[in-house]
Amino acid sequence: MKLARIGTIVALLAAAVALGTVIRPGSAQGTAEPAPTGGITVSGTATSRAVPDQATFSFGVQTEGASAKAALGANSAKMALVIAALKRAGIAEKDLQTQDVSVMPRQNETGQISGYYASNSVQALVRRIAGAGAVVDAAVGAGANQSSGPSFDQSRRDAVYRSALRAAVADARTKAEALAAESNASLGRVTQIVEGFAGEPVPMYDRAVAQSAKAETPVEPGTQEVQATVTVTFELS
Repeated sequence: MKLARIGTIVALLAAAVALGTVIRPGSAQGTAEPAPTGGITVSGTATSRAVPDQATFSFGVQTEGASAKAALGANSAKMALVIAALKRAGIAEKDLQTQDVSVMPRQNETGQISGYYASNSVQALVRRIAGAGAVVDAAVGAGANQSSGPSFDQSRRDAVYRSALRAAVADARTKAEALAAESNASLGRVTQIVEGFAGEPVPMYDRAVAQSAKAETPVEPGTQEVQATVTVTFELS
């Protein structure tokens, strides 16, 4: 009987040793991942500058007539001349868009209707800034008596913004490296990037309007700033 009990105890001890070998901390099958040491979140901002390469103008015609039909008819005839002049000046049909056509009564001092006003306006996209002045002159010369603009833009605005975005990420990394160094830590991988709001291009009027020997309306594009902002989180080790 004693020999049986001893044999049982020996078997139990052997099983416990084997089990301990499997679950022992630090073994090949049970190595735990190191606890994270925290992270750092910084923001980065950068600006890219570019010269606008296209501009938008609005040209309008306002006419008067004794009746609404007469005012609109006279207006339509003059506006057709303006549109034809814009096309001759190099504006493609796809870059012309009517903005407004309206007719309204004209009242005298007693409040009675004494006639009618008619107006029509068209938006023109000028894809070659150097020819913008000639386009304005052509429209006014053809009868446009209302003009506004230019509104400058860049055909490669997305590329300019992406350049600013890359520079913003680099700015964030530079800040994070400086903070990590002060903390006696090493900068690890990026765990999160959040893109900030992308604003509209900001005009920078740092170029004077040139005086031209020609009788042509001067148009200077200046430069535009496109800003990008990001928030980046890095691991620290």
